[in-house]
Amino acid sequence: MSSFTSFDSINLSRRVNMIPSSFPDIWGWIQSLPPQSQWQKNTKSICICSSSQPCLELSISKTLIHPSSISFSIIANYNQPIFLWTSKPLKSINISNTIMHEQLAISKLLTNIIKDILNYTLINLSNSFFKLPEPNSIPDLKDIVNFLFLALSFVVSVYEAPQDMRCDCINTLRDQFASPWARETSKRLMRLIGSNSEEQWMKSMNLAITNCIMELRTMNHVRKARSPMYSSSSLGLGLWKIQLYCPLIAMEIEKCNGIGQEDQKLGFSLNYHQLEGVIQLNHQVMVREKWIDVLVSIDNVRCDVIRLVNEALITERGAGPDEKHFPSRISLQLTPTIQTNVISVSVSKSSENPTCEIGFEKSIEAAFEPPNPHISVSAGETITTNLKPWKFEQSAYGNSVEFNWFLHDSVNGCEVFSSKPSKFSLIKPKAWFRDRYSSAYRPFTRQGGVIFAGDQYGERVLWKFGSGVIGQTMDWEVKGWIWLTYWPNKYKTFYTETRRLEFREILSLTIC
Repeated sequence: MSSFTSFDSINLSRRVNMIPSSFPDIWGWIQSLPPQSQWQKNTKSICICSSSQPCLELSISKTLIHPSSISFSIIANYNQPIFLWTSKPLKSINISNTIMHEQLAISKLLTNIIKDILNYTLINLSNSFFKLPEPNSIPDLKDIVNFLFLALSFVVSVYEAPQDMRCDCINTLRDQFASPWARETSKRLMRLIGSNSEEQWMKSMNLAITNCIMELRTMNHVRKARSPMYSSSSLGLGLWKIQLYCPLIAMEIEKCNGIGQEDQKLGFSLNYHQLEGVIQLNHQVMVREKWIDVLVSIDNVRCDVIRLVNEALITERGAGPDEKHFPSRISLQLTPTIQTNVISVSVSKSSENPTCEIGFEKSIEAAFEPPNPHISVSAGETITTNLKPWKFEQSAYGNSVEFNWFLHDSVNGCEVFSSKPSKFSLIKPKAWFRDRYSSAYRPFTRQGGVIFAGDQYGERVLWKFGSGVIGQTMDWEVKGWIWLTYWPNKYKTFYTETRRLEFREILSLTIC
């Protein structure tokens, strides 16, 4: 999940094999338990969140029906314990002093936790195809197990914990996701469960984050959300790929106009979405006689704003499914982290000086109606201007190169992310941003996202290096910013806002 990831995300290949000091080593505790036959009681427990009173505990219990089976539970340890979550019974499990022997039991436990987390989403999802690799083939299984219990504890605290302990548990557990261990382990987990299950996982986790921030705000415990996000990077076959997710409620509001968050229906619609982004860059190394060329071009940049709840709920409690943010600017910056051998940087996209197509349409109408002896004449003139909604630019700063996509108002040509529409334009029924997801002239996909592909934005950038870099593995920093803007679509409001997300990843390239 690592949805509370900060911007200094670590490269996926750099593993952090340690357990955060403030979250218990659940896997180590399980392994240290004596055989079930030596238990003096039917239950063994460990505290997983002690900041609240009563504390949150994880317990392992023998099942009454099958003494050789056990079940895991998360409990609010009141005088009369409250069970917040219980796993399915795990049969044929043997807990010894060294390991949990039964691979099938471990696999069932991990699958049980993941599916229960996915089931907290309010969108019907199919995870019947979901299957984890065999536990003995999972690298760093201990970290995966501990992270899954951390994620489960957070989700269960949001939805199931009693009111008097929920706030303390949420604040304590969410801080764990800011640790390098949690960020790194979440990336490895996403690679294990696959892309389809990753999307479901992010929707479920970001819905929990949104619900918890909304509740904390009503209690005046949160004025400004940190920037929880998940981002990961991978590379191979001449391709760099970055995947990112962030709940809209956690993005920084850069500017707003009017009363919007006080409008509960509009606020519900705007907040219960998440940003999903994919950035794919092609790279190629060309060895010359006396220097090295490194070429990078756009393969795919995709950005979507996706609902976290079903359409029925957002229609009932919100302003409708058509009221949501849309991408208004995307910016990427690529920089080689070691620059001693950089000779030059070249871009291939010229600054545009576009021609505007202006059309004139003149008409004259005349009418003669007896017995009136006069002829009435009227004349009209129409001027039309064609503007491309998205403008793409490249620029170089030192040894850094930037790719920028800007959305423009097709009427006045102003940049959308930095401009404020007039109240008159907001109520015009045929403004370009009205019916923006169904109009034939929409600048987005029907779902409200954007796709920039290499066929239109494939211009390359080129770094020229000295030949001394041959054989080296170089790190490249990819920084990015995504702006999402809300202008009313069908809802009657004058509220507008723009939010911004920043991310950072380190990618590697071997020069050979």
